[in-house]
Order: sequence, then C-alpha cells, then structure tokens
Amino acid sequence: MELRDFAEQVLFATTLEEKLQSPPDLTDRHPGPPIAAPAAPGRPAELRFKLSGTARGEFPGVRHLEEPRERGRLLHFFANHELLATELMALVLLRFPDAPPAFRKGVLQTLRDEQEHTRLYLQRMKECGIHFGDLPVSGYFWRTVAAMENPMDYVAGLSLTFEQANLDFARHFARAFAAVGDQATAALLDKIYRDEIGHVAYGLKWFRRWKQPGQSDWEAFCRQLRFPLSPQRAKGMVLNVEGRRAAGLDAGFIAELDVYSQSKGRTPAVFVFNPFAEARMAEGKAFNPTRHQLQLARDLANLPQYLCRQDDIVLLEQRPAVEFLSGIKQAGFALPEFLEMPRPATLPAELAARKLGGLRPWAWGPDSVDLFAPLFGRLAAGQRTAEQSFNPEIAKLYSKAWSAALLGKFLSRSSRDEALKSESEKSQSLVTSAATGESGWLCTGDEVGVAVETLDDALSAIAAIRRRGHHAVVLKQALGLAGRNALRLFEPAVSEPQRRWIGKSLANGGQLVVEPWLERAADFSVQLEMTEHGLKLRGYTGLINDAKGQFQGNSAAASFARRIPAFVTDLFHGPADIVPRMHALYAGIFSLLEAELRRAGFFGPVGIDALVYRTPQGDCRLKPIVEINPRYTMGRLTVELMNHVAPGSHGLFRLINPPTIRKESFDSFAAYARSLNERFPLRLEGDPVPRIREGTICLTDPAQASVCLAIFHVHK
Repeated sequence: MELRDFAEQVLFATTLEEKLQSPPDLTDRHPGPPIAAPAAPGRPAELRFKLSGTARGEFPGVRHLEEPRERGRLLHFFANHELLATELMALVLLRFPDAPPAFRKGVLQTLRDEQEHTRLYLQRMKECGIHFGDLPVSGYFWRTVAAMENPMDYVAGLSLTFEQANLDFARHFARAFAAVGDQATAALLDKIYRDEIGHVAYGLKWFRRWKQPGQSDWEAFCRQLRFPLSPQRAKGMVLNVEGRRAAGLDAGFIAELDVYSQSKGRTPAVFVFNPFAEARMAEGKAFNPTRHQLQLARDLANLPQYLCRQDDIVLLEQRPAVEFLSGIKQAGFALPEFLEMPRPATLPAELAARKLGGLRPWAWGPDSVDLFAPLFGRLAAGQRTAEQSFNPEIAKLYSKAWSAALLGKFLSRSSRDEALKSESEKSQSLVTSAATGESGWLCTGDEVGVAVETLDDALSAIAAIRRRGHHAVVLKQALGLAGRNALRLFEPAVSEPQRRWIGKSLANGGQLVVEPWLERAADFSVQLEMTEHGLKLRGYTGLINDAKGQFQGNSAAASFARRIPAFVTDLFHGPADIVPRMHALYAGIFSLLEAELRRAGFFGPVGIDALVYRTPQGDCRLKPIVEINPRYTMGRLTVELMNHVAPGSHGLFRLINPPTIRKESFDSFAAYARSLNERFPLRLEGDPVPRIREGTICLTDPAQASVCLAIFHVHK
C-alpha cells in the first residue's frame, strides 16, 4: 500500500476502524501532489467537532477519579487528543510530499504510535463504562495546527507544543490514577509518556536542522509559533524537567519555558507602568523627564506584574531575566506575559491581532491614552473607550486642589450635620468634627489646604496660615511629579528665589495648594477600587516617608484588609472608642468620594494618603485626606502583595536606593540582594497555593537595577 493512500484513509475515513488500521508494509514511491488542508478530518457523526469557537465539554480533572465513570470521562479527552494527532500526522504526509524521506518515515512511525495510543485509550475507556463519542469533543488541535505551511510549522506546533505538553500531563495523570488504585490506566499513561519523549526528540531533531543558523532553540520556537499558539501551550500544570532533558531540550530552553506565560483563552488585560502621567498633565508634551527619572521608571517597570493575573500582559522596555522570574515563580507568584516595548514607547506588533479584556495603565492620562490608542478597537465588548477612560473631569481628580476641597467639603458637612443633632445624638456620634468643640482627634478647617493661582494670593494664604499659629508652611503644585513639586517655608519671610519658584509654578494657569506644614506622627493610606457597583475598600497600609514627606515604602499588618493600622489608632489616648470612630469617619468620606468619582465617570484604583500630626501642645490629630490619587499606588501594590502572605504575617514594601546599599557596605544591588536571601530566606506555607510566612523577596530584578530596587519583607 502506498503511504499516500494510507494517509488519505486515516485523514478522510468516517469510521474509527479505518482510521486506526495500520498496514505493515507501506511504500512511498508515489507521494503525489500536495493537498490543501480540509476544514475538518473525516469522522463518524458522534466524533465531529465544531469548526470554530471554543472547545466543547468540561475537562473532568482529577477530583473524582476514584469513580470509574469519571476516569472514563478523562480518558475520553485523552483519546480525542490522540486521534487528532493521528489525523494531523496524516495531513502532514499529504501536505508535504516533497519533505525529506527520512522525515516522512519518522512521521509515519509517530502516526502509528498515536493510533496505538488511541486504541489503548478506547479499550480502557470502555472498561470504565464510557464509549468514544458519549461526550463532546474539541477540535482545538486541528484548528491551530492544520493551517501549517511547511514541515517546520508541524514540528513546532505539534511535536514541540502539544506533544511536549503531554510530557507534563501524562506524568501528572499517571500519578493521579495510581493514587486512586487504577494501576492499569497509570501503566498506560506511563507507556504514552515514554513514547512522547521519543516524539518530542524526533521533532526537536528536525526543528534544529531547519531553524535559522545562530538562533537558539527558544528564540526559533517563539518565532515559529503563530497566534493563538504560544509556548504556554507547551507545558502543563507542573513542568517536567526530567522528561524534557530526556527528549534533548537544553537547560536554557527549559528555564525560559518555565517562566513563560500567555493566556490560553481568557482575554488578557494590558498593564504598563507610566509614572509620569501627572507631570505630562501639568506640563503637556513639553515635559522631559531627567535621566535619573527615566532610569527609575525602567527599574520599576515590571511592578504591574504583582497587580495582574497570570493571563494578563505587562508592557516594559526590557523583559526581566529568566533567573529572576524563576525565583518569583518559586515564591508562589503567577507570572504574566511580558512584551517588550522599546523607547520611544511603541506597542509590540503582536498586540495588533489580540483580543483584549482591558487596558490598565498605572495612571490614566494623556500619555497612556496616546500609547493605547491603537488598542481600544481590540477591546472586548463592554470595555471603556478612550474618552471614558480619561477626560477633563477625570483629569481634575489628580489635582491636590481637588483633594483639599473634598476634605474641606467633608469637614464642613460633618460640622453642619453635628449642629443639627440633638444632644443625645451628639453624645453617641462616632463622627464628630473638631470644629464643634466635641473632639480633639480630628483636624479642623484650619489645616485644609487653600488653592491659589497668583503670587499675591499665595502670599496672602501664607500670611493667613501664620496668623493662625502655623509658622511652617508648605506649597504644593496641584499637579506635578512627586519629589520636585513642593516648597517648604520655614523662614519668616519669603525669599526672592522662593517667589520665583511660586511664580514659575503658577505660570500658564498652574495652581498651588498652600497649607500648614504639620509635625507628622504617622502616615498611612487607604486603598480603594471604584467599580460599577460602588467604591470598594481594598485595605489600609502604613506609609513610610522621609523627613521631607517623600515616599520610601509601605507597611501592612495582618489585619490590613479591614482595620486602620494599630500604630495609627494607638497614638490617640482618647476617646476610648477611637477605632470605630475612625472607621465611621472614613465610611462618610467613602460615601462622599464615591459620589464625586461617579460624577466624573471614573472607575479604577484610588488611594487616599492620610496622616496623624502633633499639635504644638503635643496632642495627636487626624488629617484624613492629605491627597487622593486616582491611580495605582505603591500602597495598592502592597495590598496586592499581602494576598500572597500567610495569615498572621506582616509585610513591608521598600524602595532601596544606592546610598542605602552603600551604607550597608554593598557595591551593587545584586550583592545586596544576595545578602537579603541569606539573611532572610523565604519560608512558604499552605496548600495548594503556598504563601509567604516570612523572608524577603526582590520584586524587581537586582541584576538589571540601576538606581532603585523594590523589595518585600514578610515577618511575623
């Protein structure tokens, strides 16, 4: 029998008997002309699959393998995969008659193995009470591989993708079947596992022969696969390194595959770290970050990976190193898909063909709208447009003048509401403004910032604050880049250079917020998410700021999700019910803030920075809103990191700079990171998803860090 006739029989036959026949003697003297791939292989009616759309039927998993019928259902899935592989190999023989004879001979041998696997699955499945065709079948393998244009597509798509993944699945399920006492199925899967090692080795041999000289196996593999196939499809739940080594895959390939991630079906959201959004709003396209600022943004560019899910995408200039990502994965964090985006920011070409589930910049602003402009048309139905994501009303939310006005509005409303209450209601009130004279723990309107637009107004505001007894004053740009947008006045008179700074800040319609400089006792933040269903609390974190009020890190207690940090509430020696009072106060702020956000059409992450300060008399007062950030913050990042921490442990997020590591006698971030690993090794607890009980992990790659390293320390 000619090999072509045999391949046609396997591909087009409509009975299993014909598809699974394997004549002993075949010749390949007349391979014939190449054929076009049919829409689907021939099959009996009960085994036909849909030509488009998602796979039918629910994967049974291993939850009920002690029941014979559940074992049969799982084997039904496996049998269909083996039959699909058989049909695809027949298609290869018919599509590429001019391929090297040795290659075609190897395809034939692999096809015969797949026929045998199918027959073995059918027999074992029947013994479990399931017949082939009792359940719906998927055509995913066919839809993703049948369009192959050359033999290289075949070895990349089938041998090195689906058959490589079976090195994981066959080993995993062999052990699962053995665990429930089904030794017969475990032995069958062990045989298939050993065969798959040979199949992957066969594909790898030809892949290496055909790839471009100078390309690594990994680079060539990634380049050869066509969406929706990706290296993510080449692995199962747990990576079987031993099987891959036996098949001949090198250590570099295996390490890259281990940390690779791409969605297998869920439409991914796209994340990007754009810390200059507010500066761009303030200065327009004229804003030009310094070299240090650009390097800081590069060093922290992967931080959105801790905000997103495994199926999501993170855009950044340089992908983190494999060794770093491997450590992050071992610590229990799922890895997203990383796509490199060279500067000036240019979207990766592969996004153009992807359906996307959302766009998630660190901050919405003109820069992120410009960057994502080509992707809004790729969004799934119901996602927000560019105009809905960022507009003039949302832009107002970034202004510190808006934050100050909201605090003033809340204090005024609280004071007015108190005045209307009866004496008995006042005595039971949890939210009492200091303006009524009934509480000494809340700030008054005197501590609320005043927005100014001219130099004269600024000088008048400074004078008014000093007349009230606050000699130190701070002026903050309503919009601007953190770290260079404030002026602190401690001298009695405003100097000429300070006047020039004020004038420059107010040029071109700028605003300043003038407020008393308060003696900080503690800083903290409230992390929220504005959703279609309202404003949701995500948690509280401590804020670590330097003497100038600039950010250094965040802390989170074990009770971060529901309680204001104890180091904040413990500063108040009265009233006795200060904790419920503060929580009730914030409930009122949340209600007011939600209405404002809904009015502006804003949805997404929101952070409120707050502080406790000491009065000249030594008493502590709460300023519940210092500023509101309608974007992701390091506090929100800390809250998300705490979801990976074991119950009862605390977390500390820090940004480490070169002076810090030099102070500890280290000459590089890499050396500092090695020391952290030695001094504070990670200890994980929990099953099936381990969480960090204690230890320190670097959140950004120390080997790539230039000016900043992000770390997370977990302690009891």
